[in-house]
Amino acid sequence: MQTYEIHCGDRVVTQVQSHTPRYAITDYLRSLGCTDDEIEAIGSDAVAWRGAVYTARAVGEPASAESE
Repeated sequence: MQTYEIHCGDRVVTQVQSHTPRYAITDYLRSLGCTDDEIEAIGSDAVAWRGAVYTARAVGEPASAESE
């Protein structure tokens, strides 16, 4: 298991433990009441829900150039 920070834009919203970044985000959004059909996959570590983009970054992993 890996610990991931879940980001909404530039803001860290939580940290969760999961096997993959996508599962980390999906589990977090489900805890907010989101259903699977509301989640739009953007990449292996990003999804969109209600216009907001959520990304997962492994704790201790450097920020990518795209997020700066």
